[in-house]
Amino acid sequence: MAEERIDPDEPAHLRDASGAAPPIDRYLPAADLTDLVRRYWVPVWSLPQGERTVQRVLQYPVCLLVIETETAMLVGPSSGLAVRELHGSGWAFGVLLQPAAGALLLGGPVAELVDSATPLASLPTMDGATLARDIRAVLAAEPADEERQRAAAELVENQLRALLPVDGEGLLINRIVEYTEGSGQVRRVAQVCAEFGIGERTLQRLSARRIGLGPKWLIQRRRLHEAAAMLRQRRTGFDLAAVAADLGYADQAHFIRDFHAVTGLTPGQYAAEPR
Repeated sequence: MAEERIDPDEPAHLRDASGAAPPIDRYLPAADLTDLVRRYWVPVWSLPQGERTVQRVLQYPVCLLVIETETAMLVGPSSGLAVRELHGSGWAFGVLLQPAAGALLLGGPVAELVDSATPLASLPTMDGATLARDIRAVLAAEPADEERQRAAAELVENQLRALLPVDGEGLLINRIVEYTEGSGQVRRVAQVCAEFGIGERTLQRLSARRIGLGPKWLIQRRRLHEAAAMLRQRRTGFDLAAVAADLGYADQAHFIRDFHAVTGLTPGQYAAEPR
C-alpha cells in the first residue's frame, strides 16, 4: 500500500499564470514498487461557475497513469509544456511512473507515446478497464479522503506488481535519469556516458526506447526545472545573466531562447507572475 504522504517542492509544476493551483495530495509508493513508481498525486478542484484555471507542467521524462471520472489514460512524456484547463468540480488520480515503467506497460518503445496518450484499456500488460472502474468506485464519493486515496493507490499497485522484477535495461535508465536530474553539474551528454561507461549512440538508443526522448533533452529539461525554481525564488530584481551562468548556459540569450521556446514566457515574465 502507498507509503508516507509527502509535500515535495515541485519544480515541474509552473501553475496558472495567476498563481492558482488545486490542492494536490501526494504519496510515495510501497517499498517494493520504487523501481516502477515515483509517487502518486491526487488533485481535487471545485471552481466557481464560469471560472477556469490553466495548469502548466514541465513534465518529467516519464509516463503517467491518469484516471478521472470520464477517462483513464497512459500519458507519454511531453517534449514541451503540458497544459491542462480546469473548470467546475473534478478530481484525478495520477501515477508518476519511473522511466523504466512506460515500455513495460506498452510492451514496446515509448517513442510512439511522446506528446500523446493511449487508453489504459488498450494496454496489453494490465486490466486497465477494471482498474479505472475500481478507482472511480473508491474515489467518486469523497476524492479528497486520504484513506480512499490510499485504497486507490493499492489498486494500482496490485496490477503493477505483475511487471516486477524490472529488467536490467529498465534499472539502468532509472539510474541514468536519476543521475541527470539530480546533478546540476551534468551539462553534456559525454558526462552521462562517462558516468555509466556507455557510448553516446548506445545511450541515445536506450533513451529513445525507454523514455522516447534523447539525452540532450534530459539535460535541458533538468535545467529548465532548475530555472523555474530559481525564478520563483528571485521574483524581481534578479540578475538574469547570473541565473544563466548558474545553469551552465554560455550566455543569457541562449537561456532566454530555451526558456521561451518551451514555456512561451521569457524568464522575466515567469518570475513576475503571482505565486
